[in-house]
Amino acid sequence: MAGSDGAEADEADSGEDPVERAAAAWVARLSSSDATEADRGEFEAWRGADPAHAAAYAEMDALWRRLGQLPDPRPRKGPPKGSPKTLAALALIGGALVYQIGLLDRLRADLWSDVGTIEHATLADGSGVDLNTDTAITVRFTERERKIELLRGEASFDVVPDPSRPFVVRGGGLSVRAIGTRFFLRADGAASPVGVAEGRVDVSGERGRAVVSAGEEVRVGDGVLQVVAADVERDTAWRDGRLIYAGKPLAAVLAELNRYRRGRILLLDRELGARRVTGAFDARNTDDALDVIAATMGARIRRLSPLLVLVGSPL
Repeated sequence: MAGSDGAEADEADSGEDPVERAAAAWVARLSSSDATEADRGEFEAWRGADPAHAAAYAEMDALWRRLGQLPDPRPRKGPPKGSPKTLAALALIGGALVYQIGLLDRLRADLWSDVGTIEHATLADGSGVDLNTDTAITVRFTERERKIELLRGEASFDVVPDPSRPFVVRGGGLSVRAIGTRFFLRADGAASPVGVAEGRVDVSGERGRAVVSAGEEVRVGDGVLQVVAADVERDTAWRDGRLIYAGKPLAAVLAELNRYRRGRILLLDRELGARRVTGAFDARNTDDALDVIAATMGARIRRLSPLLVLVGSPL
């Protein structure tokens, strides 16, 4: 319980309102791809316990929509408005809530990585696992099956063959079954959540089933699991701390960079976000990556705080 006491002390020292922080955490949790009915039930109980909870949640939800954290069905005109002070305050709360949500998964996990770090481990059967930024897994090995639960993030597995004990990884609504192979799985709602570098895996989920071989990935679309050719080695270059892009929209690149830092990178220009990026960046130095983007694409980078960066077109 010492960790809990430390967290409460940090909260007190920061001067943040615990109700506002809890409200921000609920906004993030309910907007995530893995939110459950149990989460929604707990939220309703929390919101109904005190009128202050409902008011704080409504305010956080509105502010988060203005920052583009959640899709807003209302028409939008131009970039989100707000003073730098307001945006910086929101980013501070956002950074804290992202850490808080991640902490819950880490408490359940057997292995995990912090934001901006990449961890490597060897499992009891000799299989290797690489954990990308902000990732958590549980490991349950029995005499008949080797089972991994990907609670959050992305992991790459180098599986030691054992026909008597299939290697099964579940996460993001998918189950990946392998005997001996090297593949990755993402549980963050990515359009391509599974890719295979060596061997073959069997992928199943609510959208169907697919067999994926080396050099292929699963793409989620049109209500089915589609198997397409892919450069899986490039997609898993993060294992060596590199992020490699070939003609990827800037908006998607910024979203990836944001995974490796606390806080938020906010894109203010949709046309700029549609421009294509080709290059390699250091996953451990996202500020350097932003500087390269600014120099090569003419983007304007404004760092309002360590937790909030605005990216827009030059004035």
